[in-house]
Amino acid sequence: MSAVLRDFFRAAALAGAAMTASGADAETTYKMLDFSQLDGWEEDNHAAALKVFLETCPDLKDQDWQNLCALAQAQAQTLAQEQGKAGARSFFELFFRPVLIEDGTPGLFTGYFEPELEGSRYRTSRYRYPVYRMPPEAKHSNPWLPRRDILTGPVMQGRGLEIAWVDDPVELFFLQIQGSGRIRLSDGGTIRIGYGGANGHPYRSIGTEMVRRGIYKAHQVSAQVIKAWVRRNPAAGRELLLHNPSYVFFREIRKIRPSKGPVGAMNRSVTTLRTLAVDPKYTPLGAPVWMEKGGETKMHRLMIAQDTGSAIKGAQRADVFYGTGDSAGQAAGRLRDPGRMVVLLPIQRAFALVPDEY
Repeated sequence: MSAVLRDFFRAAALAGAAMTASGADAETTYKMLDFSQLDGWEEDNHAAALKVFLETCPDLKDQDWQNLCALAQAQAQTLAQEQGKAGARSFFELFFRPVLIEDGTPGLFTGYFEPELEGSRYRTSRYRYPVYRMPPEAKHSNPWLPRRDILTGPVMQGRGLEIAWVDDPVELFFLQIQGSGRIRLSDGGTIRIGYGGANGHPYRSIGTEMVRRGIYKAHQVSAQVIKAWVRRNPAAGRELLLHNPSYVFFREIRKIRPSKGPVGAMNRSVTTLRTLAVDPKYTPLGAPVWMEKGGETKMHRLMIAQDTGSAIKGAQRADVFYGTGDSAGQAAGRLRDPGRMVVLLPIQRAFALVPDEY
């Protein structure tokens, strides 16, 4: 490849929308790998990963991604059915290269899920905790009011900003952490809600605060432990939740089939155990990502970067989507495992980031 073309592709790689290196510091490193260096690569169900890739690749803007998406769409049936797993695997091996992106921080995988809450369209003696839309003025002020002022002051009262009312303030707090969910209505219906904006204040971990106060040791803290403590200590628990100034607003999602997952950062449904939430400063949204998760239950599989999260910061930091409901929440809440993630990039883009491989 000529120096002119190499410079062009490197510029595209570094300046593309939400591209890997934008905003990354000088410590970020890029290493080209071979597919044979991905532990368990040949055994994975690449056809399942290709199906998820096709959910969001039409939204990718850069030309190299668009070309690969069009090719995958044109050959989807052949790749996924006629040639089976081998066909889909060949697609990724032919048109992508694995790039290990590191920023000096060890890999860490956690989990997230779509909660289900009990609620009503109207306030009742049982359902009295509001799920709010974002006020218009909050969209133009960053930061806006902190959590304490939103929940204890008059600013939200009498404005019709409630999407629904739920029966558990603790589950509502964790719904905000997850960013999307379902509300099962008392009349038998269901409301799906997604992230609608935030007040702009930084997230403060309740678990970290409990450790600082000496309530628990770091290894004891989990979502289930926090919920149980807050319910046992309602007054102190309410005050503890207000320690986090960040507040998430929601919007009602009407056009997604019940069988589909919640809407992620790409405004498309995410997929159980195939979607990762990543830091788009390092990993472009929509990219395939090879995950090697350690821990008690190892998981080596091809994922698609389709979501983000306020706590997901770093080249080797990711959240695994576990699905909907209590069992998914329990599995996601237990996950805190080491490992590594390797981003699959279009060939020219990969070589632009790792010029020593020419």
